[in-house]
Amino acid sequence: MNSSSENESTEKKLQDIKEITVNGTVISPAEIIQEMSHHSTDSPEDMIKKSSEVLITQLLLVQKAQELGLNKCLPKDSDIPVEETIIGRLIEKEIAKSDEVSEEECEKYYDEHKVEFFTQEMLELKHILIGATPEKKNERSQAKKLAESLILKLKDSLDQFDFLVDEHSSCPSKETGGTLGRIGRGQTPPEFEKIVFALREGLADKPVKSNFGFHVVYIDKKIPAKQLDYDQVKSDIADMLIEIGHRIEISKYIHQLIDAADIQGVDFKIGRPA
Repeated sequence: MNSSSENESTEKKLQDIKEITVNGTVISPAEIIQEMSHHSTDSPEDMIKKSSEVLITQLLLVQKAQELGLNKCLPKDSDIPVEETIIGRLIEKEIAKSDEVSEEECEKYYDEHKVEFFTQEMLELKHILIGATPEKKNERSQAKKLAESLILKLKDSLDQFDFLVDEHSSCPSKETGGTLGRIGRGQTPPEFEKIVFALREGLADKPVKSNFGFHVVYIDKKIPAKQLDYDQVKSDIADMLIEIGHRIEISKYIHQLIDAADIQGVDFKIGRPA
């Protein structure tokens, strides 16, 4: 929770925001404060700096587009902001996007970033959900006990699983025998995922707790992550390198506009592309 002194300090910094001029066009403090709502950083200074940089860059691009006459014949009734449209035209006209990258570059990237190219770890599992939300403590306790008793029954005979799913599960998956199919990380609640991905194949010894209740879990199959071969990913790598190259060229172009501009009211220095 912010203290009153921190809030006062922030308000003072906002009051101290000065207007900026870019080739004679004013960016007002109100515009900078409005842009700040789109950025989240650790300090008011960083938010002011970032917001100012964004507005200056956008204005420079718009000014250049207008200079080249790219603000004419704009589409009517478009949901796309005018500034975005003419900046898009400018980038398309001024910054050619290569559609090629060498095999050598792709192979080099793959060799240096192999850890990025793995299939996702997957599980095939089925479960019985004994539903009880966290705020219902008595129901949670009873749900846990029931789940534990079902595990004991299944240890004696797994053939009962389908019957017990149908009789007890409150998950829609009961319609398919409790199966969740093949799942990867990020597809189930975090507290459930953390436990089930650490389980071995077979019946879990204990119920798995989640905000939905307690789960009786059976892991049918664990499918480990697998290294993807270069041929499987080279097309994706090529597309990515082309996009990275295009972004670098855009950054260089913006720096050329900055170097040629008359910017007053701020010490505008941003890092240059390699």
